[in-house]
Amino acid sequence: MQPAHGKNRLPTLGMQVASSPQTVQADITITGRVTDATTNEALAGCTVVLKGTQKGATTDANGDYRIVIPNGPATLVFGFIGFESQEVSVGNQTVINVSLKSSASDLSQVVVIGYGTSTKKDATGSVKSLKSTDFNRGIINSPEQLLQGKVAGVNVTAASGEPGGRQNITVRGPGGVRTGSTPLFVLDGIPLDNSSTGGATNPLNFLNPQDIEAIDVLKDASATAIYGARGANGVILITTKKGKAGAGTLTLSTNVGLSNIAHPIALFSAEEYKKQVAAVGGVVDDQKASTDWQKEISRQAVTQDHNLSFSGGAEKLTYYGSVGVQNQQGILKNSQLNRYTGRFNASQKFLEDRLTLDVNLTASQTENTRPPIESIIGAALSANPTYPARDATGAPARYQAFTNPLLSLDLQKDVTTINRVVASVSPSFKITKSLTYKLNLGVDNSSSTRDQQSFASLIPQQDGRLDATYQNNRNVLIENYFTYTLNLDKHSLSALAGHSFQKFSLTGRNWSINKFPLSPIEPANNPSLGQDLTLANNRPGGYAIENELQSFFGRVNYQFNNRYLLTATVRADGSSKFGANNKYGVFPSFSAGWRISEEAFMKSGPFTDLKLRAGWGQTGNQEIPSKITQALFTSSTSAATSYPLDGSANFPAGTTYTRLANPDIQWELSTQTDLGLDFGLFNGALTGTVDYFRKVSGKILLEVIPADPIQPASTYWTNVPDMTITNQGVELDLNYRYASTAGFRFDVGGNITFIKNVVQNSPYSVITSGSASGAGLTSATVNGYVNGQPIGTFFLREYIGIDDKGLSRYRDLDGDGIGGSDKDRIAAGSALPTQQYNLNFGFGYKGFDLVANINGVSGNKLYDNTANAYFFKARLVKGLNGPSEAIGEPNESINNAAPVSTRFLKDGAFTRLNNLSLSYNVDVQKLGINRWVKGIRVSATGQNLFVITKYNGYDPEVNTDRTVNGISSYGIDYLSYPKARSFLFGLNLTF
Repeated sequence: MQPAHGKNRLPTLGMQVASSPQTVQADITITGRVTDATTNEALAGCTVVLKGTQKGATTDANGDYRIVIPNGPATLVFGFIGFESQEVSVGNQTVINVSLKSSASDLSQVVVIGYGTSTKKDATGSVKSLKSTDFNRGIINSPEQLLQGKVAGVNVTAASGEPGGRQNITVRGPGGVRTGSTPLFVLDGIPLDNSSTGGATNPLNFLNPQDIEAIDVLKDASATAIYGARGANGVILITTKKGKAGAGTLTLSTNVGLSNIAHPIALFSAEEYKKQVAAVGGVVDDQKASTDWQKEISRQAVTQDHNLSFSGGAEKLTYYGSVGVQNQQGILKNSQLNRYTGRFNASQKFLEDRLTLDVNLTASQTENTRPPIESIIGAALSANPTYPARDATGAPARYQAFTNPLLSLDLQKDVTTINRVVASVSPSFKITKSLTYKLNLGVDNSSSTRDQQSFASLIPQQDGRLDATYQNNRNVLIENYFTYTLNLDKHSLSALAGHSFQKFSLTGRNWSINKFPLSPIEPANNPSLGQDLTLANNRPGGYAIENELQSFFGRVNYQFNNRYLLTATVRADGSSKFGANNKYGVFPSFSAGWRISEEAFMKSGPFTDLKLRAGWGQTGNQEIPSKITQALFTSSTSAATSYPLDGSANFPAGTTYTRLANPDIQWELSTQTDLGLDFGLFNGALTGTVDYFRKVSGKILLEVIPADPIQPASTYWTNVPDMTITNQGVELDLNYRYASTAGFRFDVGGNITFIKNVVQNSPYSVITSGSASGAGLTSATVNGYVNGQPIGTFFLREYIGIDDKGLSRYRDLDGDGIGGSDKDRIAAGSALPTQQYNLNFGFGYKGFDLVANINGVSGNKLYDNTANAYFFKARLVKGLNGPSEAIGEPNESINNAAPVSTRFLKDGAFTRLNNLSLSYNVDVQKLGINRWVKGIRVSATGQNLFVITKYNGYDPEVNTDRTVNGISSYGIDYLSYPKARSFLFGLNLTF
């Protein structure tokens, strides 16, 4: 017999019960389903907690939960990130279904703003928040890939298709000549150092994307000024996953991906090659094979990504832990990225919840193996396709005529191993109801080893060599700050004041050994086998750099009547990078907001939300070499620095100036203005944002040649007076969500950015950069910083066709009769896109979800340095292969040279289906396994499925680093690692 539910349950049938202080009460089981009130979609992972206790449960993949509680008065608390929590009194109910209201629809979505949080409705700066459900899907190596195309004004470009390769990211355009454009990344309150941790990989690869809960992008100065000297390029705040109170959750995910080269260059086949070589008058060296050399150096690559996480907690203690393994093969042979990560964080409350202690620990190891990318791609693009790739034994064939790229794969090895630990302890103490103190102690330590090996060989002749490099980067942070809040009737005030100290230490050393003999032992495993240790060829090197940054910061937020919003921020930064006369810089900002939708005259209107924002602020940029304000001397033994004192040929050590002191150097300064409008219609179903921005960067830092010819140093650093770099534009972001009562739902959204960049008041006619590569192209440059033109401008001679002698013609601008001289160069377009756009589609029906993401850019050019160096008729006549582009000019002479010019400048616009993902949530309740398994999710994802572009290289999204003397280059493609097309299959289990 089931006892009746109720407050008092007394035994019947006349039985006597001994009195006791407490009457034993049976437990009851509550079940139900939690859904999204807007879309009716099940909410998996929602916590259900018995109020006032540590007893809880978590919903499964179908939104179902089951919790056993004592019979009696009880209240259940339902909570989920991004949704308003809800309390339900149990009463006599045994089935409780709950629909949670999205905090986004109520504009109470939490956004991280630096040293605190705000809500979407209260933010006065230009801030975009992405949750994990919004991230890009597929094979992901670093955080930048998660948000590519998702945020208006943010442009993410993969430098190449290499696993773990660098990602170039700009927020509202680049603002410096040589100080870089990478935004500041802040991981759980720790500002990271953008310095390389070894090799050519992305320094953010250490972070497992599966551990990231949210990414907040601060775009304008009113939002970034709290980070002062490092906020000029924007700030990206990364928040990792945390535990939730309730029953423990164990999640296992496994993904397997297959990748192939997406767009190989269409070279001549063996038959076409013989025909074309003969047609241009070359001698055909026919070895009777038909070899696709691009296919020989590439492969179908396999990626495995496995992650295990566990989380849970009680009312006062929550925790989250994870381990992850990613093994990604590159589509070029001998290319591999292995990453091993572990993460743990916990939050504990003490002293009647007045003291909260947060700890975070991330540890990772990445191992990156790289082939000699440029040499094998260059060989594959030009090798004679009639030569067989392998000999009769199956080994790579050896030829005197050229180096088989398969041999290069065997004879070169480059391995970089990076160990990185990021840890923080952050206690906060509530001094009074309104005043809280927080201490943030953090350390980010990475160490790397890189072994570059050349193995000894007879054919081709090559001495064995080992280059070993060791680096260590340490970043220590100590922050103290107070937060004060006050709410009085219609007034709301929040104030922040604090101090920050950060120390960066970078050390490195390198050495090398030459002439290793033929041996099965790799040089790195026994360096003593090397026979050349002379200082002339193998002088060891090293460096040690320390920088410190001390800051004082404050912020005040004021609200009146939930309608009028004001924010004022100031940060004073002192940096050891700058001179004694300008050690500190002050960076203020102001912003205001008016929630028009809260006015009485708007209550009957169609707007769920309508907010006008305006902001102004200044931020700095200190990403320059260390100690450049101080004099530098170099001692060496040479005829250029001393002379013999005894009449012999023995030169004593001499000391010379290599840099003059300049105590007046200071930060670059960016002044930004932003005007924005946030709106919501149809009960929040349609939301959007429009922003106009203008960012002017001045006090440009540059290394220049002194005007005084008798200066002892050839160059010196200075802030160029009056020179500015301006980025201005408009951003539009829209999103629409719909859900039917039948269970069908969809959302569609997108963003577009129109942006213009211009360099003004430069005292130099042109600042060159972008060194070209290839035979005959040495010392040639492609980019130029020119007044009235954008950064990334291509400053080139203008190609106008072939003359009657079969030679190239170039426009003669100065009228001297010599077309194509340096004086005839023109600004021929920029690598920076003038439009960036993205479209997102999401469709769902019951357990099925289909998500698509399309992104693209337009208005930009690319310089195809690969074609410039490899694809022209003079090479074809020598028996080197190429595409049809090599014979694109029928009247071209086989003796025509191919210097740097607009002939190889191409349209860089593209539209890409970045990813398409189909997933299904298995109904574990119908399978009868819901007692053991809370959720099963299977998925299939296609990545880089197609690209619409006029560009005929491997991929239009490319940026080979061709920096000249530290001056940034843009939009150059030279033997870049090809992009892959990938298919990923995933399984996610929740217990």
